[in-house]
Amino acid sequence: MPVQNLRQFLQILRQERDLVTIEAEVDPYLEVAEIHRRVIESHGPALLFNRVKGSSFPVVTNLFGTPKRIELAFGAKPQQLVKQIVHFAETLLPPKFSKLWENRNLALEALKLGTSSVKHGPVLEIVEQPSDLNRLPILTTWQQDGGPFITLPLVYTEHPKDKRHNLGMYRLQRHDAGTTGMHWQIGKGGGFHYAVAEQLDEALPVSVFLGGPPALILAAITPLPENVGELMVASLLAGGRIPMVQQLLSPHPMPAEAEFVLQGYVAPRERLPEGPFGDHYGYYSLRHDYPVFHVDRILHRRDAIYPATVVGKPRQEDFFIGDYLQELLSPLFPMVMPGVRDLWSYGETGFHSLAAAVVKERYGREAMASAFRILGEGQLSLTKFLIATDSVVDLRNFPQLLAHVLERVRWESDLFIFANLSMDTLDYCGPEVNRGSKAVLLGLGRPVRSLPQSFTGSIPDDVCEVRPFCPGCLVVSGQRYGVDPKQGEHLTQWKDFREWQLIILTDNAAIAGSASAFLWAVFTRFEPAADIYAARTEVRRHHLCYGGPIVIDARMKPSYPKELVCDAETAKKVDSRWKEYFPQGV
Repeated sequence: MPVQNLRQFLQILRQERDLVTIEAEVDPYLEVAEIHRRVIESHGPALLFNRVKGSSFPVVTNLFGTPKRIELAFGAKPQQLVKQIVHFAETLLPPKFSKLWENRNLALEALKLGTSSVKHGPVLEIVEQPSDLNRLPILTTWQQDGGPFITLPLVYTEHPKDKRHNLGMYRLQRHDAGTTGMHWQIGKGGGFHYAVAEQLDEALPVSVFLGGPPALILAAITPLPENVGELMVASLLAGGRIPMVQQLLSPHPMPAEAEFVLQGYVAPRERLPEGPFGDHYGYYSLRHDYPVFHVDRILHRRDAIYPATVVGKPRQEDFFIGDYLQELLSPLFPMVMPGVRDLWSYGETGFHSLAAAVVKERYGREAMASAFRILGEGQLSLTKFLIATDSVVDLRNFPQLLAHVLERVRWESDLFIFANLSMDTLDYCGPEVNRGSKAVLLGLGRPVRSLPQSFTGSIPDDVCEVRPFCPGCLVVSGQRYGVDPKQGEHLTQWKDFREWQLIILTDNAAIAGSASAFLWAVFTRFEPAADIYAARTEVRRHHLCYGGPIVIDARMKPSYPKELVCDAETAKKVDSRWKEYFPQGV
């Protein structure tokens, strides 16, 4: 049975004993977030905070913090339907009546896609104008955040000319009772709409939905082609049309089952400082100027529940959502990109920092055609480091994948570094915001070498510890970057590292003991054009040919934002109150 709204989902979680209600009063400033983080770390339940200081509205968090809860929200039907669509498309030609009849349910499912117009909905029960954002229990999740942030906003806009819609999730920092920031990063659909409005010298009407069918949340973060409507995808996930209600003064239709709707506009050429914000990379994104959302009015249910999430060092709630979306969409990749058999982005790296693909190599260097195709596809264009192989391997098993590639890579022809490109707004490894570089690493064909598995050689005096991560890859604890910025370059020449194909220079070699720790601490802390070193480099036919070993300098650099760590005062407070929150245990 499709989940129609937030409270229906909460009832399902209650029945599954996967929701805990907290009756003790809690502070939206830091306290709620730390409770959430501890519960999600222990794979605990969704949390409903009934008494939130300074607000009459309860807060719910951790809705999708386990694969089980995602399964409860959406079931197996969306994945089955996507697989059937792909199979149908692959076998459609030549068209046969038997094949069409066999897949007749797809026509029935297509009739359920999109939205339906209704005259009434719970979201219309209360209308507040002028708005007062201070009444909402908006969370401050990290101590150095620039203020409270709405973290599950479904931001709806329409193109000023053709009226095609975009539904995206862009964090909103509350500036005051009537305005928020609008964090439109590069490559985001809402930002494209705003750019057109600015060119026309017009304000862009904006509606922000909170709550409603859980499918809206997933649709808002799905990396769709620019002109594919998210509401169509939401109806696919929900198993039926999304009921939308329109009011006379409303700039847009609204989900009838939403908890809150904020309505207003973003004026052209108006900016205010936004941030810092503890983000899903595990660091603070810094303070920058962003457009301003003027909230004219707030509509909400009479007994509205405020949904929120907390992001930070992986794995957080967004990790599980991202993995589900990848599993859902993976059958579509070969249809959109015929040379790509499998594709995976790693949530431990913030998704954009690292992706890997199994590609076809039917002729020499076809793998690079597929790599360029991936790097030119929507949100995948923000990928910083792409690994590709033509062998069928489990991309989710990163140590196995890396060893497989290191057995096959020919450094002189299979490592490509592209400088002076755009980079994800939240990745601060580049020389400036939104600017950086990319790398592509190929491991094709049969193995060309055997890899060492244990290290028994000597180490340089400026190296503290050495640990293998996987065959062929060595993790090295070195000097702090400020002490020796060139240490990575020097390590390429160390005699006892010569048999190792890849050397990771880091602040703590202990990351070698965990694939998750390795992925996060390495791929969020280097920029390809600045931090990759080779034992030898020469130019042939305008191509940089490298010789191993290759060193990646993944130490923290002085320009990087701080790692997210809970402050001692909040940790102590949550420690002391834990039994108040959970008198019966979590």
